Amino acid sequence: MTDIIIAGIGQTPVGEHWDISLRELAFHAMEAALRDSGGLRPQALFVGNMLADQLNGQAHLGALLADFSGLGGIEAYTIEAAGASGAAALRQAYLAVKSGLVDAALAVGVEKISDKIGNATGSALASGMDGDYEAIHGLTLEAQAALLMRRYLHETGAPRSAFAAFPLVAHANGVHNPNAMFRKAIRPQVYEKAGLTADPLNLFDIAPWADGAAAVLLIRGDLLPKRFPHPRVRVAGSASATDTLALHDRADVLDFRAARLSVQRACAQAGISAQQADFFELYDHTSITAALSLEAAGFAERGQGWRLAQGDHLTLQGKLPIATFGGLKARGNPGGAAGLYQAVEAVLQLRGAAGANQVPA
Repeated sequence: MTDIIIAGIGQTPVGEHWDISLRELAFHAMEAALRDSGGLRPQALFVGNMLADQLNGQAHLGALLADFSGLGGIEAYTIEAAGASGAAALRQAYLAVKSGLVDAALAVGVEKISDKIGNATGSALASGMDGDYEAIHGLTLEAQAALLMRRYLHETGAPRSAFAAFPLVAHANGVHNPNAMFRKAIRPQVYEKAGLTADPLNLFDIAPWADGAAAVLLIRGDLLPKRFPHPRVRVAGSASATDTLALHDRADVLDFRAARLSVQRACAQAGISAQQADFFELYDHTSITAALSLEAAGFAERGQGWRLAQGDHLTLQGKLPIATFGGLKARGNPGGAAGLYQAVEAVLQLRGAAGANQVPA
């Protein structure tokens, strides 16, 4: 089978884009990815989005963005998987090209959270949870994470202060990311004085919801132009899995089973172990999800993820750099676009084009 190459990447700054529409935001990322590829044209478009129908009054994004970007006539779909929507769009683009039925596919993730405020936004975000048994009782994603963290502290005996390292690393890496929402490092003392948002999570433990769009163009390796301007970045493995949606239905709430299975399957396809990875772009929506993601991926034993945050282990110069451009915490969390931002940032690392955020070879 031919290699699947990431031929083009594009992204917009993450923030509150009051002056731009959802379609324009997505278009800027799509245009950048196509330009970065040298002008390749996709045969299929997969749009990752979480909340456009609720917050922006717009569904059917596949057809909308294909038309608006001048790609009329290609097949196009919207992919919704809550915060994993962007990653799911990339997965579908990969499968389409891998199947041989599509030569090139474009995946774009876009989210415009700022169009609504207050209860409207909170209700929309809660729709990614179990509506009948979680959201209906007023549970939010942040409150859910707080419950997980309280359970984790109880079971492991981990010191509460250990979790400071996750936002500290993220904010340090966000300083040199021109697309990051927050580009200022924070000190441990600042973290410790921050007010509680959802006890025991404080202000710096939770990534800010924001607007943004990112795009990736995939193509079969044998169709890549001979004078392609970038190093070839190959998708060596790709996998996805699910778990029960409601946390109370899980045998072990501190085991991110879907993440664990995804990493295991992707690594098996690539012929490597997780420990051979040079860096790891984890989903740091909160500090506790960062720790649990490290455990699920196999970088730490159960209940020991917080120990990796000690010292310089997770910094750009450490053994396992994470959130290399600031992660969701400093770059901002653009909902359904988050996974594609992570893919774009990973490609920059693999091309050696990460600038001050480059992980040493």
